[in-house]
Order: sequence, then structure tokens, then C-alpha cells
Amino acid sequence: MRVLWVTNDLPPRAGGIEQFVGNLLARVHPSSTLVLGPAPSDPAEAQLHDRAQRYRTQRASGRVLPTPGVRRQVVALARAHRAEVIVLGASWPLGELAPALTRELDVPVVALSHGLEAGLPGVGLGVLVRRATRGLAALTTISDFTEAQLAPHVRAERLARIPPGVDVDRFHPGVDGAALRAEWDIPASASLVGTVSRLVRRKGQDRLVELWPEIRRRHPKAWLVLVGEGPLADVLDRAIVVQGPQAQIRRVGRAGWDLLPACYAAMDVFAMPCRTRLAGTDVEGLGIVYLEAQATGIPAIAGRSGGAPETVRDGRTGSVVDGDDRDAIVSAIDSWLSDEAARRAAGRAGRQWVTASWSWPAIADRFADLLDEVVGEHTTGG
Repeated sequence: MRVLWVTNDLPPRAGGIEQFVGNLLARVHPSSTLVLGPAPSDPAEAQLHDRAQRYRTQRASGRVLPTPGVRRQVVALARAHRAEVIVLGASWPLGELAPALTRELDVPVVALSHGLEAGLPGVGLGVLVRRATRGLAALTTISDFTEAQLAPHVRAERLARIPPGVDVDRFHPGVDGAALRAEWDIPASASLVGTVSRLVRRKGQDRLVELWPEIRRRHPKAWLVLVGEGPLADVLDRAIVVQGPQAQIRRVGRAGWDLLPACYAAMDVFAMPCRTRLAGTDVEGLGIVYLEAQATGIPAIAGRSGGAPETVRDGRTGSVVDGDDRDAIVSAIDSWLSDEAARRAAGRAGRQWVTASWSWPAIADRFADLLDEVVGEHTTGG
């Protein structure tokens, strides 16, 4: 099948949505796929990445937005590529292009949705969801939460559940994180709590830093590592400095895709106590990092925001906490650090659950089936 993707979320840029899109691109008709992606922040890095993929990428001069110029570019690319279906990496705002693309090209348009779209109806912006889905053959959702939020407003012909998956061959308990822990200058004997994510308030890294003195009081040998980059970086750095040179916190910046499994393997407990903000518009759609951590064999602590609780079996593979409840966050971290046997049991259970329910091959097959269905129905007029 000849597929044209249009997306602003594309590796090598780091992020959960970027990895979601990148994995679908690598697994579903890659040799016959063309991607229109955004201009990269690091052109040399993007060029190396793009050349290594089986799919072909064309970079725009800036962000890919639903403007007349982008619409004309997409139409020209679709015709040259002889695309049978167009996939939009995010339904808002790119879904605004769908009616014109369907009309001009006579091909179905499918769009992915994430946490952002699910937050819009909660603040009276359901009209944006309706506008962005009115020309779609299908809209995908990533969790029970996002589907429940979106369903009353969706104008797409169908909804399909396509959540992010985990490459369980890359993220597994046999990964060795010792070298990376040493690079971070964290003692081999230390208990290490960590998080891997973009540094924004919703993710809860600020809560972890704020509460770390209390964790250290209970576990003097415990360290905290924050992997990622983002607008909260300076705030976190100042908060760490206030705690002094003995804070036992490392903010190590972004980790490349190849290093991500080792990041989780270096940790004893993964913690990202996310919380919903900004009147419900800033919400966690799912949280692939929780699944990657569990696939690597460590317990995960998730915040009660959006679809995040769906990624952890509370008490069995990790904990679900209120990201605004300081006592609950401290208690969850304390509980897992205090019981090595419980951590091992949670690691085994989490690995089994992710492998059975969240592996990429099964999810990619579902997405391929969805594309087959919408193209088949469009071709037959059904």
C-alpha cells in the first residue's frame, strides 16, 4: 500500500508521540511510505536518521500546519507518490486539511489522536475536535480515557483503538544499565529512582525534586535521575541547587533513542507522578514511558491523569497516585524502595503484562488492518 504521512512529530526529535509515529512508520508499509515532516532543529542529525529508514522523508521548511501552502504541498506529494491513503500524525490541527485532501485527491484520510485532542472538549473546545475530524475516514485513540473524551465530538466515519506499543525486544530485563549509571556518577550501591520524559510541569519532575529530601531522609543512599529536556529545565536546576551539593539528584538531559533501554535498566524504580493541569487541557493521554519501564522489569509509579492509570496495574506492576498528593508520592516511592522482593515481583509481572498486551507487532498489525479497511471501503464505495 502506498501511504503518505503528514506529521510534526517525527524522530529523531525525542518524545512519546515521536516514538509512537516512528514505530508505526517502521512497521506498517515502510518501503512504500513517504513522510512530510517538519524542519529539524538539528539538520545533520535528522539527515542521518532519515537516511537510515526504510520509508522516505521529505522535510518542510518549517512546521507542518493546515495552511493553504501546506495543503498544496501535500496534494502535490500525494499525486507524485500515487498515495492510496493519507495518515495525519495528529488530528488537531492537521485534521483541518482532511476535507480538502479527500475532495482533491479522492483518497481516504486517517488521523491519530493523542492527549492534547482529548483535553479540548473539557474546556469547551469540542468544536475544534468536530472541525478536525469531519473529513476523516478514521480517527485513532490511545486509551479508554481519550476515547471517552473524544467520542461525543468526533465526526470521523469510525474510531479505532491504536495505542502506542513497546518494542519488547529492545526494552527487556536483560538490558545492562550499569555503564550509564556510572556515566551519571551514581554509586553502584545506590537505590536509583528515575524518570524519562519531556521536562514540563504536567509530568511531575518538579514534585520529585521538591519531595526528594523526604525520600532521602527515609533512604539516605537513594538518588534521583531526571532524563529529558524541556522548558522546565531551568526551574528544576534552581530547585536542585537550593538543596545543596548533597542533593543526590542528577539532571542528565536528553537521552538518544538508542540509550533509552539502558536508562530504564539503570533505575530501580520509575516515577512520573503526572497531573492534569490548565482546566483539563494539559493531560496525559497514555504514557508510553510507564510501559517501557515495566517491559524493562522495574515497577512504575504513574500519576492519575488521563489515560496514565491504564498503563500500570496498581499494586502489582507499580503504583498509581494523585500527582498533587505529596504524601501519596512519597509513600509510593518509599514502599518500592523498601522492598526489593516486591520490586522483583512487580518487574516480572510488568514484563509479562506489557509483552502480552502492548507489544508493537500486535499494534502495528491492527494499524495495518485499519488502513486496509478504509482503503478497501473507499475503493468499493462502501
